Amino acid sequence: MSSTPVGARPPFSPELRRRRTAIFLFSLVVGVSMASWVVRTPAVRDLLDASTGQMGLVLFGLSVGSMSGVLSSASVVRAHGSRRAIAIGGTSLVVGLALVGVGSSLGLTPGVFVGLALVGGGVGMSEIALNIEGADIENASGRSVLPMLHGCYSLGTVVGASVGIGLTAADFPVVWHLTGIAVAGAAAALWAVPTVPATTGLARKGTGASSTWREQLSVWKQHRILMLGLIILALALAEGSASDWLPLLMVDGHGMSETLGSVIFTGFAAAMTIGRFSGEPLLARFGNVAVLRVSALVSAAGIALVVFADNVVVAGCAVILWGLGAALGFPVTLSAAGDSDDPTSSVAAVATAGYVAFLVGPPLLGFLGEHYGLRGAMVVVLVVVALASLLTSAARPREQSESESESGDVAVAPGAAVSRAETSDTKG
Repeated sequence: MSSTPVGARPPFSPELRRRRTAIFLFSLVVGVSMASWVVRTPAVRDLLDASTGQMGLVLFGLSVGSMSGVLSSASVVRAHGSRRAIAIGGTSLVVGLALVGVGSSLGLTPGVFVGLALVGGGVGMSEIALNIEGADIENASGRSVLPMLHGCYSLGTVVGASVGIGLTAADFPVVWHLTGIAVAGAAAALWAVPTVPATTGLARKGTGASSTWREQLSVWKQHRILMLGLIILALALAEGSASDWLPLLMVDGHGMSETLGSVIFTGFAAAMTIGRFSGEPLLARFGNVAVLRVSALVSAAGIALVVFADNVVVAGCAVILWGLGAALGFPVTLSAAGDSDDPTSSVAAVATAGYVAFLVGPPLLGFLGEHYGLRGAMVVVLVVVALASLLTSAARPREQSESESESGDVAVAPGAAVSRAETSDTKG
């Protein structure tokens, strides 16, 4: 018997390395695409000659598409596999992005609306499938993958925003910018998608895997999955509220200039990226439960300082804590959800809860902000994130939890990707 040190990480096989690289690249494409659209939003508005209300209706296409993609993705994965869902999502994304560029250059508001609906649907469809594929790689390799997968998305947003800001300053045409990103994304997807196994996430008869909508919803009857869903609701809300409101929060709530507010948001995105790329060694050393608990507490501390501190410097620096704390919430919770008898249904259910919180939560905070100010509205985020820190024991490896409850002994779940860090194990 030889002892395996805590934190030891087994090497990836060549096949798993290719699969990991493929989903990392695709996630990077999604991040670049979304950021490219966001930074050109003012230019698109001017090309359409749209009022604020009209632009709100155009943006509604993105929301409709996103929710449709998120809610339908799990069914597509179970019926046709992750590869098909990622292919559909990728095609929708790049076609939609190009349509936004062409439609805005021609002043066609309906064209931009449809383009954004395709973009949102593509992102929603592919994101759930990417997480299911990432969880499958984790279970096959015994290594943490999802934090870096989400880190690639964050890195993509930083790259896309930086390039977009430069092209905006150079007065580069929107149509060529967005079309160029779409073509580059399509080229990357053509390489990445075939690398994903056709059978990942595919429902098989006789395995006990959920297939009908009712059976898929029954996963929420499991106490552990319900707790993980609540954790991801809180931490996805922390991430989504910053993504949507942080620049305005710093401008209206702390009196910063618009430029400085944008710089602060860039700092948040950079902190998210750093936190996610640092996730694997932290998880290997400390495990899911400790990392999630500390993440929630660090994020709560950052939000509290932003809300209650009147010092601009303190509030600006606190955003880094907010980003670092929120960075690992989504991927680590999904990793824990993947440790189940039916990982496809569990990951899809928990991921859907997270994306719903990410998409629906921030607009609701806007309504609260109308009455209590944005700093006051963020108290809701602070409370739910702090409460999430009390639920993180749900992320403990499933078989370890069962063993502890039955006999007091500690056992490591063989299928859990990052569970090996929760305790020392031995190999014969």
